[in-house]
Amino acid sequence: MLPDKDGPNGGGGVQDGPGTEDPSVTLFREYLRLKTVHPEPDYDAAIRFLERIAEELALPLKKVEVCPGRVVAIITWVGSRPELKSVVLNSHTDVVPVYEEHWKHDPFAAVKDEHGNIYGRGSQDMKCVTIQYIEAIRRLKAAGKRFSRTIHLTFVPDEEVGGHKGMETFVKHPEFQKLNIGFALDEGLANPTNAYTVFYGEKNPWWITVRCPGSPGHGSRFVENTAAEKLRRVINSFLEFREKEKTRLNTNECFTLGDVTTVNMTMVKGGVAYNVVPAEMDVSFDLRIPPTVNLQEFEEKIKAWCKEAGEDVTYDFAQKHMDQNFTSTEESDPWWHAFSSTCKAMNMTLKKEIFPAATDSRFIREEGLPAIGFSPMNLTPILLHDHNEYLNEQVFLRGIQVYERLVPALASVPPLSGGE
Repeated sequence: MLPDKDGPNGGGGVQDGPGTEDPSVTLFREYLRLKTVHPEPDYDAAIRFLERIAEELALPLKKVEVCPGRVVAIITWVGSRPELKSVVLNSHTDVVPVYEEHWKHDPFAAVKDEHGNIYGRGSQDMKCVTIQYIEAIRRLKAAGKRFSRTIHLTFVPDEEVGGHKGMETFVKHPEFQKLNIGFALDEGLANPTNAYTVFYGEKNPWWITVRCPGSPGHGSRFVENTAAEKLRRVINSFLEFREKEKTRLNTNECFTLGDVTTVNMTMVKGGVAYNVVPAEMDVSFDLRIPPTVNLQEFEEKIKAWCKEAGEDVTYDFAQKHMDQNFTSTEESDPWWHAFSSTCKAMNMTLKKEIFPAATDSRFIREEGLPAIGFSPMNLTPILLHDHNEYLNEQVFLRGIQVYERLVPALASVPPLSGGE
């Protein structure tokens, strides 16, 4: 049945009739319609939604305001041995902005087409995982299950803007320490093949601005030592390195995006008028550096590029992460063994990688805690932050079944040797 474009589901598409859609899918679509989109995410709507869910699950919800207006919600299912380290199922509530004119459906209408593809900002990143966690817990509770380890579902704000007022602050909060975490699951990426991608580490994001001062003057003259000349040399150095890394990626079959340093020029600033040579020009880059790179040596390279560009060229960081922790993927590790053996029992092929961007997992790992990035979305194009982001309902439903098996396995890991 095709609804009216201005109906409750808006934007066209084929919708299920009443009572024919899986309730989990209906809940997922409801969550997608909450406009937790930057720059002004409606976090209050998300909290109200989660409070209702906690009530349905008959589980307590705690709200922790980590910064003014920034609340972490925690739903807790206490284990039979609460003294043991807990399992955290983490997700973020915010989503990135959209360019609505490039979407085939309203990005906040959660339209489902005739193929079962559900369109919406956050359908892959990562409202799907949030609802999959919730529905897996709902099913396990309904079946009368209980596990030795406590399970915490954490819902954090501001991941999409760097996590500074979200997870980065939360990990230093006393309430985070009280969670007594042993292992955490967080978001991953879709995989277009039959395999599932699992992330055990992340690149370090460096957001850097290079400032190029120069001699000002009239636009009609050949002014010496201009900011623009220095800027050009800086840009050339960064982009030549970018080309080398791109070549490395394309010529080594074993490499993934997580194995090379990505460089992208994202902002240029300078100038006040057409006929005035500016006294300063700035250029900004987004760098994502694998944990295999010596970060001190890499910064020395940046210093050399600035020095070669001309006198008084300086740089500063808007973001500079230096953590190079990995989470063990050795079968001897009890957490990884529980995760991988459960996936193997479901005939899932796992592809282990370094995450090419950054997630809240990095803050958890910086605290010395193991965290795996995983979103059970195979046979799915990677569309996070893209126009027409969607997830097929069958892939979504399969993901709930995956967590129905993974959560019990992780929450039943025996007490670790050496005590907990």
